[in-house]
Amino acid sequence: MSLDEAKAAKPHERLAKALESDLSAVDMLIRERMASENAPRIPEVTAHLVDAGGKRVRPMLTLAAARLFGYAGKDHHRLAATVEFIHTATLLHDDVVDESTQRRGRPTANLLWDNKSSVLVGDYLFARSFKLMVETGSLRVLDILSDASATIAEGEVLQLTAAANLSTTEDVYLKVVRGKTAALFAAACEVGGIIAGATEDQITALRTYGDALGIAFQIADDLLDYGGDATATGKNLGDDFRERKLTLPVIKAITRADDDERAFWVRTIEKGDQQDGDLDHALALIAKHGTMAMTRDDALGWATKAKDALDDLPDHDLRDMMRDLASYVVARIN
Repeated sequence: MSLDEAKAAKPHERLAKALESDLSAVDMLIRERMASENAPRIPEVTAHLVDAGGKRVRPMLTLAAARLFGYAGKDHHRLAATVEFIHTATLLHDDVVDESTQRRGRPTANLLWDNKSSVLVGDYLFARSFKLMVETGSLRVLDILSDASATIAEGEVLQLTAAANLSTTEDVYLKVVRGKTAALFAAACEVGGIIAGATEDQITALRTYGDALGIAFQIADDLLDYGGDATATGKNLGDDFRERKLTLPVIKAITRADDDERAFWVRTIEKGDQQDGDLDHALALIAKHGTMAMTRDDALGWATKAKDALDDLPDHDLRDMMRDLASYVVARIN
């Protein structure tokens, strides 16, 4: 990558370039461990998602956190693969729960195969992730990543109970986001610091960074559902509305709704009675109350918290890229 190309590249692209050899090793490990002699459908389904062009942000965070402290072993490769397996497993399960048809711009695995295959392959990847964790020989790492796996499931279940419930508050929304998204970001950063021998204060800083980055990332993702480019995001505009998910722009709009507006949200979200033109009307109500801008401000606040957490970590190019990444996850919703 030339100097001009490096300046123009997005933060996750610069991070990927800096970690290129590590990512190659992780990719080889992922392909080795997703293999199955007895059930060829497992690598077929897994490869469909792995090869779809994900940014691998979570495993990169593990690698970067370890490299920040000069780690020179191989366990960060195992942990990065672990994080990617956990993430891929949750995506397979999520698409079944949400009845999604598109992921990363491609048909979902449950659409191409079936729900049973997606769930069972997701279970297989969870099992593989635990095998990789154990190979590091660190009970602390095992505790953190197993706890993150449970927290992700907890967040998804909380989202199910909060879905279509107009009394869902911003605090409940934040709990959902912390569970289903930020938990893995935080754990990915934390375990990288642990295996590299970082101090407890530095490990806490890495966890704080990952948590805040994950929250900013999910809020931005929820905003893109109401204002993103489907060709760029790989999602259909308005999927969250159609799936009756109460994300932050809608929660804020409902809080400010008059009686007629609330009746609209009750019909479309709570009762699921959606008609032609309802998405456009939802977008108009969100625009009327300015909740996209409010939500973006919240995302910016979490991105700032993530960047501030890096201040006490070693001065390193990777730290600068991690800081730029926090800015980028919000900048993409301009």
